[in-house]
Amino acid sequence: MNDTTNVGTRFDRLPATADDRCVEGRATRREVLRWWDERFGVDPEVFEAYSFWERGAGKVWAFHGDLDSPVDVEGLGITFLRTRQEHWKPTLSAVQRFGTYARKNCIELTETEARRFFTGEDQELDWDGDWGYLVVTHELAGEQEPLGVGLYVHGELRSMVPKGRQRDLRE
Repeated sequence: MNDTTNVGTRFDRLPATADDRCVEGRATRREVLRWWDERFGVDPEVFEAYSFWERGAGKVWAFHGDLDSPVDVEGLGITFLRTRQEHWKPTLSAVQRFGTYARKNCIELTETEARRFFTGEDQELDWDGDWGYLVVTHELAGEQEPLGVGLYVHGELRSMVPKGRQRDLRE
């Protein structure tokens, strides 16, 4: 379907490239893959089996598989990325699912810091990497595991854990 309007209650597949774009402002698959690669070092091949869909203005979902577009359903895969804003923002679900593939802009927290992160607390932390959205990790069972999304600015890591998903894990 070559609809040139964004329908907020319908899932439309992201176009492959800017040349395929029908809806002004809609991200493309190529742009999404490039962003994940440039921001977090996630190889585009990781997403090979996934199709990307927009529902609403800039709310991108990832679906393992493919369907004909458009799709009239309430949910399709996982929420993945917010794109129609100045800085694109990965979702908690996306980082928890794909953050293990991230090779840069990952900040490792101690156990105490990780507990505070899950309660939604902002923390002053030293970080010598890029400012912006980070994959927040913590060691579990000997492996670095992605906990969620943090926003690092001015020496502070801000927890982006949504209120409904925050947990008080302090001892």
